[in-house]
Amino acid sequence: MDVATLAGLIAGIAFIITGIRLDGDIANFYDLPSIMITLGGTFAATLISYPLKTVGNVFKISRNAFFTKEDDPNEIIEKIINLANIARREGLLALEEAAHELDDEYLEKGILLIVDGTDPELVKNIMETELTFIEERHRQGQDLFRSMGASAPAFGMIGTLIGLINMLKSLDDPSTLGPGMAVALVTTFYGSVLANLFFNPTAEKLKYKSDQEILYKEILLEGILSIQAGENPRIIEEKLKAFLSPKYRKGGTEQQFDEGRMTIE
Repeated sequence: MDVATLAGLIAGIAFIITGIRLDGDIANFYDLPSIMITLGGTFAATLISYPLKTVGNVFKISRNAFFTKEDDPNEIIEKIINLANIARREGLLALEEAAHELDDEYLEKGILLIVDGTDPELVKNIMETELTFIEERHRQGQDLFRSMGASAPAFGMIGTLIGLINMLKSLDDPSTLGPGMAVALVTTFYGSVLANLFFNPTAEKLKYKSDQEILYKEILLEGILSIQAGENPRIIEEKLKAFLSPKYRKGGTEQQFDEGRMTIE
């Protein structure tokens, strides 16, 4: 589980609720028509923008922001070195059995390609094409949440306009103006909270996880090609560690991305 995502969401909700209760009543911020306009409108706009199958996967996509397991790049490099040692001792054909025991489909596919004697350039093209399509699938999920993040405030404003129109129809009773204005603004509040606390941050977290996964798979691809070229395992290890910051190679633990490459602080 991604503790940071869950903690950020809980903290955001807690701070908003606490801020409301310090100077008001939380019940004032509940309005069913506003919820229907904001959530219903956002969902409807998303249905128009994306295929039904993609929208149906929204919960599965959002789960990736909370529960996707983060791989350790040092463990990935270790897998490659173990395979390189097998190939060096027993030859490339000996990798077939080891490949079927791998828990990474991308790595398994690459190893089986080189076992089959596929041309190195073709192996690289096949694996890079798969990387491209993985990145494209990830981008679709990110774009879906960005779209919802753009729609939610817009429908919040629509709800506000509806509330103002209803309020203006009751101008003959001044006592209704205050409550009417409050209800009108609640819809904008819902849209802003949904966009800035959930939809847009989820899109950014999915992008971060996608960048991380692509980087790991680039390490795997470089390792696969190095094994096929018959390079020394020690040279392969040093080459793959070049993808990581020097501090992380020495055992650093706090990870972040900087300009598409992992760095450690």
